[in-house]
Amino acid sequence: MQNAQRSEMLRSMPMKKLVPKISLPIMVSMLVQALYNVVDSIFVSRYDPNALTAVSLAYPIQMLMMAMSVGMGVGINSLISRKLGERRSEEARTAAWNGLFIELTGCLMFIVVGVCFAGQCMGLVVSPNLTGAETIRQLGTVYLSTVTSWSAGVFMAILFERMLQATGNTLLSMMTQMTGALVNIILDPIMIFGYLGCPAMGVQGAAIATVIGQFCSALTGFLFNQFRNTELRLRLSECRLDAGLLRGILAVGLPSMMMQTMASVMNVGLNALLSGFAQGNAAVNVLNVYFKLQSFVFMPVFGLGSGMVAIVGYNYGARLRSRVYEALRVALGWALGILLAGMALFLIAPELLMRLFEPEEASEITLAMTGMGVVALRTICLHFPLAAVGITLSNVFQAIGRGLYSLIISLCRQLVVLLPAAWLLGTAFGTVDAVWWAFIIAEGVSATLSFLFWRQCDRKIISRL
Repeated sequence: MQNAQRSEMLRSMPMKKLVPKISLPIMVSMLVQALYNVVDSIFVSRYDPNALTAVSLAYPIQMLMMAMSVGMGVGINSLISRKLGERRSEEARTAAWNGLFIELTGCLMFIVVGVCFAGQCMGLVVSPNLTGAETIRQLGTVYLSTVTSWSAGVFMAILFERMLQATGNTLLSMMTQMTGALVNIILDPIMIFGYLGCPAMGVQGAAIATVIGQFCSALTGFLFNQFRNTELRLRLSECRLDAGLLRGILAVGLPSMMMQTMASVMNVGLNALLSGFAQGNAAVNVLNVYFKLQSFVFMPVFGLGSGMVAIVGYNYGARLRSRVYEALRVALGWALGILLAGMALFLIAPELLMRLFEPEEASEITLAMTGMGVVALRTICLHFPLAAVGITLSNVFQAIGRGLYSLIISLCRQLVVLLPAAWLLGTAFGTVDAVWWAFIIAEGVSATLSFLFWRQCDRKIISRL
């Protein structure tokens, strides 16, 4: 698709056609991303139950790396989309160079963490109350040091994916993400269990497969951007740091990064809380299995949001008020449909979903995990429809450069409300099952705040376009 055709599509195509056209490829690719995260955990759980706990406890620290790369990617996407909507193509390309600088800076920070501090990081999240705590810490250190020391792949992959999305090239973005995901899925069993002549590497094999997949995704994204995404093709002549563009990226990227960082802090806090119960290992695994499973439902909605940022950002920059409203209505309908379907699945078949993570030789911990997980899935999924409202409106705030609103919503959802509510419920009722209701309470507060911020944004900004 030529650049002029893409701009005309974002500006004039009916939203009922445009939203799925832009978002479906991203949604499919993120669904594949969710698939390989789940497959990774399934293979690891069948290798060693302690390995599943180790990877689960390393995940919040790994999420910090994703928080920086994806958060800055949101800022890059938002700024580039607005510059293109304003017909400032050269500034959009310079913004991409500034985004590259920011992503490389983040990458270097995590390389230092992986090389020097992986063991100390795992020591912070592995509770001595857990059965086999030292073994879990050692396995987690191996996994974490590998994925952070070789983090350049994920940072570059995110950069090129967001550049493709910003210009409406979501099919190429999907192919970029799917390349890495499929490579990871193929390599996981080979490297974990030692097939096709490869030595069995267990947890380290899972980490290496992840890293190789990320580098394949980054290379694919770079080639697509240079040869198929001519509007944002990187040219050395336009490589310069611009304070204004850096501020523009950080204005949206930092709140987005902090939102995702809060998810990591929330995960660590909940793990610490659950570790204190009598069946701490099972409870920790249930929480992290839930996060893996819910990614099947939420990743497509996040993909929808990525497409929405490009659509709303462009039309906001072009001052097309009615199209901003229509994009919100259509995207909200899609988000509600997806999350209601996910809620139905969790209510109807929770035991089947939990059994995917049972090793061949079931232990007392894994049996307890399945029973506990059935209750957890059926309880937590009740907040899915409320999440559709919060996620959709947060994407609108990011697209129009009001990422701070999204930050406040996530802060209330994941820290200010969720963790205290989980602690109070767990303490008051003395059971893990009570903790899961905190998700519903937190999402209710988040949806209410989202609606209030939307009214303010609409009255002061969008209605005046």
